[in-house]
Amino acid sequence: MTVNTPSSHQTSEVTGERADLLAALAQSRHFLRFTTRDLTDEQARLRTTASELSLGGLIKHVTEVERSWVDFILNGPSAMPDYATMSEDDYSSWEDGFRLLPDETLAGALAEYEKVARRTDELVVSLPDLNVDHPLPAAPWFKPGERRSARRVLLGIIAETSQHAGHADIIRESLDGAKSMG
Repeated sequence: MTVNTPSSHQTSEVTGERADLLAALAQSRHFLRFTTRDLTDEQARLRTTASELSLGGLIKHVTEVERSWVDFILNGPSAMPDYATMSEDDYSSWEDGFRLLPDETLAGALAEYEKVARRTDELVVSLPDLNVDHPLPAAPWFKPGERRSARRVLLGIIAETSQHAGHADIIRESLDGAKSMG
């Protein structure tokens, strides 16, 4: 499989595992973004299910997750928050990452997502070794001493994006009946 992907305003030919990773990322991102088609900012802020999630909030969340994990690939655990020392303000900011706030727009959230996606894609193309790994930061949901390779982090980004694309599809269908598939 060959995928042409933009890298620094150039097109690079990528094959094999990296092409597969890029294709999976592109597909997951497409389905997530597609759920926001033709929405107003107000609609993107609406909660349409029992969940706290909104379409704009999901775009923001997935953007931050992808950015954070790419920072981890590049810089190791120091790029991640110290979960043990998070304050109430830190938790409040974290919760804001799941909502499209009144001073934010869906277009702005999507533009930021596109910027983060380009950075990730460029890393997939340029990283010398997908086996490079780092210890995970201390957090209740990670086993002590566990490590993650760049490959596993990228697979995690794909899984997270795909999972939230499914959430987004349900939210969108609950909003106005529009479906991503079917």
